[in-house]
Amino acid sequence: MNIVIVGAGKVGETLCVDLVAEQHDIVLIDLDEERLEHMIAIADITGVVGNGALYDIQQEAGVASCDVFIAVTPSDETNIIAAITAHTLGARHVIARVRSPEYSLQMNFLRERLGIRLMINPDLEAARDIERMILLPSAQQVEHFEQGRVNLAAFLLPGDTELNGVALRDLTLKNGRVIVCIIERDGEVIIPDGNARLLHSDIVYVTGKPRDLEQFQRRAGLLQKPIRSALIIGGGRITRYLLPRLQRLRIQIKVIEVNPEIADALAADFPDVEVICGDGTDQMFLHEERVAGFDAVIALTGIDEENILVSLYASDLGVRRTITKVNRIHLMRLMCKVAPQTTHALQSVVTPHHLIADRTIRYIRSIRERRGSNIDAFYRLADARVEALQFHVVEASRATGIPLMELPLRSNLLLALIQREGQLIYPGGNDVILPGDHVLVITTQRNISTLDDILRDAGGAS
Repeated sequence: MNIVIVGAGKVGETLCVDLVAEQHDIVLIDLDEERLEHMIAIADITGVVGNGALYDIQQEAGVASCDVFIAVTPSDETNIIAAITAHTLGARHVIARVRSPEYSLQMNFLRERLGIRLMINPDLEAARDIERMILLPSAQQVEHFEQGRVNLAAFLLPGDTELNGVALRDLTLKNGRVIVCIIERDGEVIIPDGNARLLHSDIVYVTGKPRDLEQFQRRAGLLQKPIRSALIIGGGRITRYLLPRLQRLRIQIKVIEVNPEIADALAADFPDVEVICGDGTDQMFLHEERVAGFDAVIALTGIDEENILVSLYASDLGVRRTITKVNRIHLMRLMCKVAPQTTHALQSVVTPHHLIADRTIRYIRSIRERRGSNIDAFYRLADARVEALQFHVVEASRATGIPLMELPLRSNLLLALIQREGQLIYPGGNDVILPGDHVLVITTQRNISTLDDILRDAGGAS
């Protein structure tokens, strides 16, 4: 597909790299010529220097004939104007990043009246991500399917877990069932079968109903008390979206914000939240604010290094839940390589521009090919080495009506769940996929856009 992207910042860079890997042709527009040259050097794209909201620049970039137009500059207004211009020129699908809470209230209008097919708010997505992590405090990562009826969560198995050495076929719960979809062990990612055994220090990705995941955590020795208090460092947009969500959970909240104007505005808008103006990265100040007494510390400043250090300090003091916003994920990888103990100390990481990329890829895959199914949900797991995709199955799919044991499935792929008319089915070999089902697929394979893509082709490709 021909895709035009406006904005060469962190989000634009991530989208360029990811979409080129998905075999799309990319044109990137940005005002910064040096930044464009850098992007052309690291990704197989072409570039146009200029303001992506202007008609002439979009004409030069070929927007009139493009399949997808994506506006992800730092300015909401620029993105909206650029998206409207692209729609008017004839771009088939238009996507815009819009972060302001004010614009979020009128997203339906912008979609329906102005032709913006998809509006993405990274800060709102990050707040939702954090809320899921708070609700499941033992998990390092949580994604949900079927409107929250099913979660897929990553857990680090403790050294004293009773599940050490247990084969997956023998993993039983008292009144429910879960599926272990992925095992991370010593840097390797495994899509397991029933013969695989769990070992302490594994990171396991488990899917199931919330109550069944609770039973799994109990058996694994992971179950923790609910989060009742949280200290948030940084009062930016993510915090604004997060506060009402935490208030609904009746969590005691304190926010530390270094900018007096932002702190005053937060205090005025959220009178039931304690807002302190101060440097939340100062350890002495954190000590004075009794950081060790909180159940969770959520580091949301605009500087990755500060967020990482705050979370490491909180973890060292015994805070049982840390959530860290990190945009430069390579920084995390470097730290965990140089100091492996930070992997455990930095329990959960939120990367807003990766959330945008995942949602954009889901949308693009769903419009690229509609033969066998539509993608309802898409997440990248285990440092983006594994994909979790939920498909809505249509009648044309070649995967329907055949017992799963007879389906020629590609390698490194697991059918984790079938949802049929409200019923959740953990599939076995005799189960079949039917039109109308929602199917959850876990795989290390790439470029799966439809359910038919999980099948080996006639030439036997895996």
